Amino acid sequence: MFVSDFRKEFYEVVQSQRVLLFVASDVDALCACKILQALFQCDHVQYTLVPVSGWQELETAFLEHKEQFHYFVLINCGANVDLLDILQPDEEAVFFVCDTHRPVNVVNVYNEAQIKLLIKQDDDLEVPAYDDIFRDDEEEEAEEHSGSESDNGSEPSEKRTRLEEEVVAQTMKRRQRREWEARRRDILFDYEQYEYHGTSSAMVMFDLAWMMSKDLNDMLWWAIVGLTGQWVQDKITQMKYVTDVGILQRHVSRHNHRNEDEEHALSVDCTRISFEYDLRLALYQHWSLHDSLCNTCYTAARFKLWSVHGQKRLQEFLADVGLPLKQVKQKFQSMDISLKENLREMIEESANKFGMKDMRVQTFSIHFGFKHKFLASDVAFATMSLMESPEKDDSGTDNFIQALDSLSRSNLDKLYHGLELAKKQLRATQQTIASCLCTNLVISQGPFLYCSLMEGTPDIVLFSKPASLSLLSRHLLKSFVFSTKNRRCKLLPLVMAAPLSVEQGTVTVVGIPPETDSSDRKNFFGRAFEKAAEGTNSRTLHNHFDLSVIELKAEDRSKFLDALVSLLS
Repeated sequence: MFVSDFRKEFYEVVQSQRVLLFVASDVDALCACKILQALFQCDHVQYTLVPVSGWQELETAFLEHKEQFHYFVLINCGANVDLLDILQPDEEAVFFVCDTHRPVNVVNVYNEAQIKLLIKQDDDLEVPAYDDIFRDDEEEEAEEHSGSESDNGSEPSEKRTRLEEEVVAQTMKRRQRREWEARRRDILFDYEQYEYHGTSSAMVMFDLAWMMSKDLNDMLWWAIVGLTGQWVQDKITQMKYVTDVGILQRHVSRHNHRNEDEEHALSVDCTRISFEYDLRLALYQHWSLHDSLCNTCYTAARFKLWSVHGQKRLQEFLADVGLPLKQVKQKFQSMDISLKENLREMIEESANKFGMKDMRVQTFSIHFGFKHKFLASDVAFATMSLMESPEKDDSGTDNFIQALDSLSRSNLDKLYHGLELAKKQLRATQQTIASCLCTNLVISQGPFLYCSLMEGTPDIVLFSKPASLSLLSRHLLKSFVFSTKNRRCKLLPLVMAAPLSVEQGTVTVVGIPPETDSSDRKNFFGRAFEKAAEGTNSRTLHNHFDLSVIELKAEDRSKFLDALVSLLS
């Protein structure tokens, strides 16, 4: 059921208990976890933190710990499936689920005893009514039995008419039940057909902290990074992003208004958050402007930088801005101050001439003293890269802890390490996109586009993880839309496969919705993948919290794709 008062029905309930936190491996979940940890430390709440990257890990961890805990908090996992069916918990166990995955499973919505959903009601959830989905079978059975136990003393003719009436009544009931079941199937299909994301979990947790008057500047920054993480990974629409930025902007001015006042200025080493209208260039303040322009999807796709003509256009653009190549190719920090002063305005003006209308975007930055300044998108990229870092072959928990630590201001060295990894990732992404487009690896299968990365592709190890592969797929689809002249292909979704494990012969498959301006980011591939796998008995593993990411045996790939084509045609 939906929790209406988070403070009373969630926080005050767990405050005096030991709590187990299950946290998914994504930026928003990490930020929500940081906020909740800070609140728990404030009130000396005992908790155990377990990172989980998929359903299998969640089940294993739950089995391991279920004896010691009654209260479980799940962040960014668990809302979009029937949780009790998967975990089979005891009746005392209570699950608090704070998850951005939509649609929320109907059993979770209507279970009042064990499942408490920490989900904002103002998202358009459109949950079907209880009576359309559930009905009591016991009443019907009772009615059926009562008919057969009629008294034996009555006349034979009366008996016959009564029997006929009962048969007619039961036939009617069965027909009604069949109609109700058909209607239920249609309602559930419409409700569960598309997968999408709701309000950031970090924002929901920050809201809780604010209601309890325990919100700190650090928590506000984590909420901002959580939201930006969603936007950077294209999980939410531009409209939703701008709306949520507006909400956070009010909190930012409430927390940081002292900075403008000379008399009450904060000391140098304090944290300052400010609202910015900044360039849509990835990591440009920690890189060179040239590298950032070449490796940001927005600019790379619009200039078509994989072609010689695209490289020429980039040179023309820089000339139009009035930036010498020598300046553009050195570190942003080392550029002439005279150039940096009006850089954003100059770039925006030239970008408009080159058809890039949204070159600047609303965002936030944070200053740690005079030396360190980061944009929210920088931190989101760094955290994501740390979490999926291929450097060590240890378990994912090690990467998870590194990424979690990088969000604290006491660990700036880890954040800088994350930024270096993010640069490597963005560079590899653009190089892979260039090779896919130049060698025509993106092919139309009819109802969707398909691209498969071969074993032995450079940097392939970077794209075996789901978030990195999803990001590559989204950027590839955007670039493909700008490169193709076929109008029909511009409106198609993309299915992408990358090798996962050579020993086991498995590939990761990701489905990405069509790239249109009005795109609502709703993804229909989750259900389509399930149906295609069922219909062909393909050996798949639906282990990821995003239903549109699956693992598939390489041998079953062709029959799986054929089934997908016939399903979506």
